[in-house]
Amino acid sequence: MTSSLKFGTSGLRGLATDLVGVESRRYAAAFLRYLKGRGEVRQVLVGRDLRASSPEIAASVISALDVEIVDCGELPTPALALEAMRRGAPAIMVTGSHIPADRNGLKFYRADGEIDKADEAAILAALGDAVELNRRVSREPRALARYLDRHARLLPSGALAGRRIGVWQHSSVARDVFVDALAMFGAHVVPLGRSDIFVPVDTEAVDTGTAAQLAAWVKAHRLDALISTDGDADRPLLVDEAGALVRGDIIGILTARFLSADTVVTPVTSNSSIEGTGAFRRVIRTKVGSPFVIAGMTQATGAVVGFEANGGVLLGSDVSINGATIAALPTRDALLPILSVLGAAEAAGRTVSQLVATLPPRIARSDRLEHVPAERTALLLERLAADAAGYFAEQGTIHSVSTIDGLRYEFTSGDVIHYRPSGNAPELRCYTEASTAARADALLAWGLSSAEAVVR
Repeated sequence: MTSSLKFGTSGLRGLATDLVGVESRRYAAAFLRYLKGRGEVRQVLVGRDLRASSPEIAASVISALDVEIVDCGELPTPALALEAMRRGAPAIMVTGSHIPADRNGLKFYRADGEIDKADEAAILAALGDAVELNRRVSREPRALARYLDRHARLLPSGALAGRRIGVWQHSSVARDVFVDALAMFGAHVVPLGRSDIFVPVDTEAVDTGTAAQLAAWVKAHRLDALISTDGDADRPLLVDEAGALVRGDIIGILTARFLSADTVVTPVTSNSSIEGTGAFRRVIRTKVGSPFVIAGMTQATGAVVGFEANGGVLLGSDVSINGATIAALPTRDALLPILSVLGAAEAAGRTVSQLVATLPPRIARSDRLEHVPAERTALLLERLAADAAGYFAEQGTIHSVSTIDGLRYEFTSGDVIHYRPSGNAPELRCYTEASTAARADALLAWGLSSAEAVVR
């Protein structure tokens, strides 16, 4: 196995130069070999994002499959998953999601949805040589339209009429379909920042320069909101009418409330105001990563909504809203939560910021230290295991520790500092939570600088 390629929180990731050619063929063939061991496989769907390396990697994937191949072209990951489930067929999406342009990845879907950790292990066990084949490839141009149609009755007709909403298009594969979705409900759409060069957008760690640009667009164009997503459109980005970014977990909470969820499934890194709302019968906390959220959703009953701290929403069950039924789609999606929050604000007669203010005042922040190898992260974890009380002495007394994913420390004050190694890249992530924005920001700055002193 090439050293940079590994399964993380959502699919296989690594350097594009390592993935193109032989390795992408090997993993595609291993996935198919594994599926054939589970039963007959008639066809496999393939899609891709807009990275420069994605067409070549997709071609390599296609060349390794000895079944009927349906090329869905450039489309959002959830759109490919939706089409795969409609056909009852497995799928492979070529995307690196939010990571830098020199990297890429593969996301694998069984006929019934996203693979889990057991499937990942089975694919690794099935790895072997793969030859280039010349199979007939059919095209599926309607998959993207069916994805848009899925949302057509989520909101009442004309629900966003009179609202000015910006779409930061950058290089997202959903940059045009998001414009169409907003226009479908009557919004005045302002496209912004379209790019022919791939722009890595991590909705959990928007840098200050980008945040300032988004706020400037909101002001200059008098927008009621500005939306965007990461490269493959499974993580939403939302900016309110004042130019402030709305955190992904807040988007998730508002979406679950809008969809009248009975059970919410979300990672331990999501904001604890979920429990504080009292809106849900049950909240299930998991490790970070869609496979863990999906596993948690299988334990749930009633209307089930899962989401990650990045805001990607997974529907674990059918939900009924606005006289329509939205079918389950157990993979991250960005369009559903964006429309849900905008629709909820309109239904309540509130702005986006006013809608956010209806939640309990728990402010969460997150950021990362980049280029931190796993062995350096281990030094920090060893330090905390040896003397966490000493490490956090100036922040107060530790009340409890969670080891669900990384190390999450809650203090007697209610403040939270959480360290977690990234599953996709050599990064150390830090999450904080407090009762005020100033305190959450201060905790994040302290958490990052203290960790950097150990790992650098």
